[in-house]
Amino acid sequence: MFYKHFAALRLVRSMLRLLLLPAIFLALLLMACSSLAQGQSHPTYEVYALSYGVYPDFPVSALLAGADKTRKIDLQMMIWLIKGPGGKNILVDTGCYHENVVKGKGIKDLIKASDAVAKLGLSAADITDVIITHMHWDHADGMDLFPNAKIWIQKDEYGYYTGAAWQAGGKSGGIEPDDVLTLVRLNMAHKVMMVEGDDREIIDGIKVYTVGRHTFASQYVSVRTASGTVVIASDNMYLYENLEKHAPIAQTFDADSNLKAQDRMKQIATRPDLIVPGHDPAVFVKFPKPGNGVARIQ
Repeated sequence: MFYKHFAALRLVRSMLRLLLLPAIFLALLLMACSSLAQGQSHPTYEVYALSYGVYPDFPVSALLAGADKTRKIDLQMMIWLIKGPGGKNILVDTGCYHENVVKGKGIKDLIKASDAVAKLGLSAADITDVIITHMHWDHADGMDLFPNAKIWIQKDEYGYYTGAAWQAGGKSGGIEPDDVLTLVRLNMAHKVMMVEGDDREIIDGIKVYTVGRHTFASQYVSVRTASGTVVIASDNMYLYENLEKHAPIAQTFDADSNLKAQDRMKQIATRPDLIVPGHDPAVFVKFPKPGNGVARIQ
């Protein structure tokens, strides 16, 4: 009788082992997948606004549709640095510095974009990528300062300003011919990356969007950060006031499209204050640290 009970017990134990093996295997598999997922987690970035000068007594009516024509502002000239893991340093726009471009404009405290990034301990050679939001002189003139960078620009922006903009009926206001020639040379050197259209993730965690229509195919940028999604509007939204008053920018190919872009920015950004306008001095008031012409957006 004892042997019968012992044999039955052994049989039960064997059956339990067989039942437990799939559960143990599943648990091990889930642990392995979790470790793999952690190893492949998506990167987050730090976003900084960098001052490169101030344009004094600038008319607000050139920024905000319908604004009082007598109102003036000390226009903040800025670019943006996106710092990522693994030495990824992405610059959004490149400011201006060539004498023929800045001469007579009276910009105060003007520095090169390469000197602006030095405030965060970076050299021009450390910049891996440059995103050009649009081809105006104060955003694209410094493209030639960053020898190791890939240049990201909308394909339609490139095509228009290297072609139709200079034909009869074209619009080339604010575009410097020398900057266009620089862009063409960079393209011939295989450094230009053409972005085709809206809502494109060009780098993991960094997307570009069109329809702001500040220029023919201007783009704005969203960035994944530890604080949430930041939107670098550039000149698709000059001032916080554009957003607050739901007023289009004063210089645009299409005011309705510009307002739609601003509405969309509010959907993309985690918080409204994480939408960074292109020229508002209040950026450095809202985000005063670390200072010295540098504002961390968080």
